[in-house]
Amino acid sequence: MKRRLFFPIATLSTLLVIPFAAFKNTDPRQPVPVSITAEPGPVPGYRPRLYTPLSLGAIQPQGWLRHQLQLMKAGSTGHLDEVYHKVKQENGWLGGKGDGWEETPYWLDGALPLAYLLQDTALTNKVLTYVNWTLTNQRPSGYFGPFSKAEREEGATITPANALAGEDWWPKMVMLKVLQQYYTATGDQRVIRFMTSYFHFQAAALAIAPLGKWTEWAEARGQENILTIHWLYGITKDPKLLPLARQLQQQSFAWGKWMAGGEWIINSTTYQDAQQLMNRHAVNVAMGIKEPALQYALSGDSAWLKASKKGFNDLMKVHGLPMGIFSADEDLNGNDPTQGAELCAVVEAMFSLEQMAQLTGDPFYADALERLAFNALPTQTTDDYNNKQYFQVTNQVQVSKGVFNFSLPFEREMCNVFGMRSGYTCCLANMHQGWTKFAAQLWQHTNDGGLAALTYAPSSIKVTIGKSKQTVSITEDTQYPFEDDIRFTITCAGKVNFPLHLRIPGWCREATILLNGQPLQKAAGGQIIVLRRNWTDKDQLTLQLPSGVQTSVWGRHSRAVERGPLVYALRLPERWEKSTDAAEGVYYSIYPEQPWNFGLLQKAIEQPADSMQIRKVKAVTDSFVWNLAHAPIEITVPARQIPGWIATNGVAHQPVNDRTGLYRGPVADTISSITLIPYGCTKVRVVAFPVVK
Repeated sequence: MKRRLFFPIATLSTLLVIPFAAFKNTDPRQPVPVSITAEPGPVPGYRPRLYTPLSLGAIQPQGWLRHQLQLMKAGSTGHLDEVYHKVKQENGWLGGKGDGWEETPYWLDGALPLAYLLQDTALTNKVLTYVNWTLTNQRPSGYFGPFSKAEREEGATITPANALAGEDWWPKMVMLKVLQQYYTATGDQRVIRFMTSYFHFQAAALAIAPLGKWTEWAEARGQENILTIHWLYGITKDPKLLPLARQLQQQSFAWGKWMAGGEWIINSTTYQDAQQLMNRHAVNVAMGIKEPALQYALSGDSAWLKASKKGFNDLMKVHGLPMGIFSADEDLNGNDPTQGAELCAVVEAMFSLEQMAQLTGDPFYADALERLAFNALPTQTTDDYNNKQYFQVTNQVQVSKGVFNFSLPFEREMCNVFGMRSGYTCCLANMHQGWTKFAAQLWQHTNDGGLAALTYAPSSIKVTIGKSKQTVSITEDTQYPFEDDIRFTITCAGKVNFPLHLRIPGWCREATILLNGQPLQKAAGGQIIVLRRNWTDKDQLTLQLPSGVQTSVWGRHSRAVERGPLVYALRLPERWEKSTDAAEGVYYSIYPEQPWNFGLLQKAIEQPADSMQIRKVKAVTDSFVWNLAHAPIEITVPARQIPGWIATNGVAHQPVNDRTGLYRGPVADTISSITLIPYGCTKVRVVAFPVVK
């Protein structure tokens, strides 16, 4: 048996040494900021990101990924302003008295890239209504956003000296990300002038109206603000920007320092009350994990890279779930397979990992990103993208109203069902960025003048590259993550010399690269290789990533079955029931139609290659949907039923195991052959299995 966590413990050899004095005389519920000391190395200072996404629209998603985006356009992503009253009615981001906080920018943060990815004129015109209103209604001082109460009711003029007449910094951080994407799609110079003016205003206003003046959300999420400053500085080199970034860092939660130390992750498990809640609010955490990588880019201090890796590994060891996300229901809540994960946390963690991979060049984060995208993300929405599930559960043996094992909230009982407005509607607005940003960042520019594929999915690009600025088209033909081969076809006029960076995933023991059908080289997993050569028209490069079946160890001694970037869960026929809640509208419950209470045989866990059978049962066509009917791969595994493993109030509490990881209670005499399918294709399932003799 290969006993491993997805996030290797070996990486913890890079732990920082924290002086004991750092932990004296502190509130045990408050994460302890610790010193970051640079190692000898690069001169401290601004570092441009190693990988920069292509302009929005330069990547054309193909195959199953394009169909996913088309479903989103036809569903709520393309029409949220028509079906959701909070965005629809008197919207503050169009000058009205309605929503002026986070939900409209959240929606645009996914709807705008979707419009440009699909080159859809109607959706583009729709989202540009909000973009243009925002750009044209910036105040002379640089302040922007919906008209504040003081502006509407008192005729106030917002200046740095009168910054308290404005409102919360947080939703503006999201809109800045929307405008950044709009600029990469269009090159509209209004964005550069707009952001420059706003950041100058912000630098002057923070003394009067610090980040935490209105809400803790801005303090907890200040790195989102800093991220846009880092991007703008890369374009303008405005000397006022980096001091502003440092100013914001001082007023924001110290995620990087907490991740470098040990108290934060310890306290997140020890104290589960309402004290210091924002420090373990899992969406805050999902955003905060990129802070040390961003601080590395701003300072050049390599200790931040260690803090990033250590903190992420600690987080996943203590709170990690098999589908690649940490528990988030709504707080960090341990690694028991009954814990949930909020959809907002999934998409925000994806965005953070995208940034971490680009800022650091570490393929570790791209591995983690794919695990999230191909497992946790697709299971949490309906096929038509009109209904979402606020909390998914790892071992989810039913989807229904109930209390479940969540840290919040209990009394509403709507956090596990699928509905447009079930649970909290932040996820209804925010879920759209997951697939769109993943698709928009499949290809990167490199700082050595080349191209990079850090994550994989069917797509095509057309760019100018090389010293001669030649036009190059690349088609990426693959059914990945459901197949092992990725085929790149290069189209160009004559020879073009540029480096091509390819990530070899950490789960792949050894990759093979073929050029025009002939072996070119082999490469071990867990690295980014660089192919430097003269490329010619119709060159065909094939990346082969053998993915054997493996097992991994998770909470309560449970075991998950994996193959490549995919995690596999028990296939259970589903029975859907439609209901209506007086406050939250139509919702769906889902129940299994077959027994789910199985433990995997110890022999299968120890020798998965010999005991498990892999079958490709369906082709992944251009009409693929993440559901039972389209699941393309099955793995059959020997198991025994555990009669005493039953759900209580819909929660399948894990059977007790001994120190060897075995369940010692009564099991069925007969061995059953159970079928596993990709986790992302399931709605009810078991993925973290007990082990039986």
